[in-house]
Amino acid sequence: MKLRAATRGSPLAMWQTNHIAALLEQHGYQVEPIIVETGGDKDQVSPLHKIGGQGIFVKEVQSFVIQGRADFAVHSLKDLPSDTPSELVLAAVPDRGDPRDALVGSTLKDLEPEAKVATGSIRRKSQLAEIRPDISFHELRGNIHTRLEKAKNFDAIIIAATALERLRLNPDVIEILEPDVMVPQVGQGAIGLECLTDNFDVLSALKKIEDSSTRDLINIERSFLEEIGADCSHPVGAHATLEGNQIRIRSFLSDSKTGKNFHDNRISSNPESLGKLAAPNYSKIRRDNVHRSQRTQHKAHCCHYENPQSEQRTNSRTN
Repeated sequence: MKLRAATRGSPLAMWQTNHIAALLEQHGYQVEPIIVETGGDKDQVSPLHKIGGQGIFVKEVQSFVIQGRADFAVHSLKDLPSDTPSELVLAAVPDRGDPRDALVGSTLKDLEPEAKVATGSIRRKSQLAEIRPDISFHELRGNIHTRLEKAKNFDAIIIAATALERLRLNPDVIEILEPDVMVPQVGQGAIGLECLTDNFDVLSALKKIEDSSTRDLINIERSFLEEIGADCSHPVGAHATLEGNQIRIRSFLSDSKTGKNFHDNRISSNPESLGKLAAPNYSKIRRDNVHRSQRTQHKAHCCHYENPQSEQRTNSRTN
């Protein structure tokens, strides 16, 4: 049976698709890549959070499946919003790669005062600024090779560790940032395969390469993202790990209105509710932001109100 896989054309996306093809080949399936140019590929200059967040890398790929031009879609799961088209189902999640972030060009302890660090992720900026408030941040877009080439213009850049691993890239200076230092994006390091909800032949094929342990952890992370009503364009992170017969979830949210960072770290033997248990405090922050934004817009409309400067960044942690 031949399957058509909708995918972006970047080197990392093609690695992922070729990896999926190799896994499916072991079960007797042939895979034809169908390369799709997304909005995120067309605009490699604008900050991601201003043009739709990571979700801008998946919409066109999903459309190919919905329109019948491909049988399934291959995504970096960190790019996939929790709210996806009703026609599609997350059919399979194979074994996960390294979920961590990587600092390239310097180690944390060797970063010079007022160092210039480049990243396109507001999640990464928020967490590194918490550790080193003296750092100045600069936008970084493009595929992995482009970003590494741009690294020479900065003291360091931050990228996904799994991208380096999968493309066999070995920068001279690198520090892998552990999740207790920088909480990864939801789904980072994992590949997600989507197909039509009623295409049972394709669904059955993709299920053959699912890794159940990875899927359980991904479900917890994504349930957290869904519960707080955020998506990949918000400064939010969550990382679930199996520890014995229990699961730990570390989560993070930055309040874009006040600059405060919030962390949560909890462990439970009930995986079904763990993501939702971590969410209530964050949900209140998100609701407060919406209400504050609505009040500000009302004042601006009626009184030509100007926003005050953001409050000084502080940090709040819960255990």
